[in-house]
Amino acid sequence: MFQPRDQDTRARDSQIKYIQSTVVNVEKHFGELCSLFAAYARKTARLRDKADLLVKELREYSDTETPNLKYGLNGFADHFALIQDYRHAEVERLEAKVVEPLKKYGSIARLKKEDLKVASCAIRRESRQIAHVERLRQRNPSDRQVVTQVCA
Repeated sequence: MFQPRDQDTRARDSQIKYIQSTVVNVEKHFGELCSLFAAYARKTARLRDKADLLVKELREYSDTETPNLKYGLNGFADHFALIQDYRHAEVERLEAKVVEPLKKYGSIARLKKEDLKVASCAIRRESRQIAHVERLRQRNPSDRQVVTQVCA
């Protein structure tokens, strides 16, 4: 026959297992998301850098051409440089608004794992102590002094 304490212990254990699986899941997936977003930001920054080189080369080439072609190439280079400014803003926003907050979840998940480990150890210690007191009560139901000494 199950006692209410056994049911509480089972419920507590299932809650701990659920929380552990959730923390591990978050740690795994958020770490992967963070690394992928960081890689995307790096590649976008590299693309921006290459496009800046292209703009520079377009301007150098336009200096050697006729006035009409020079005007067209400079206009194209200006518009292309504007696109790269937007790309630069995208990289900065990705790093500030996405990558940095995701990085924080790694340390938060580690802290939660440690907190959970400490809490589960305390729960196990408490349940062992309660079981010990129950055994003492069953052995000597009339000897309350020994039971109170163990509880203190």
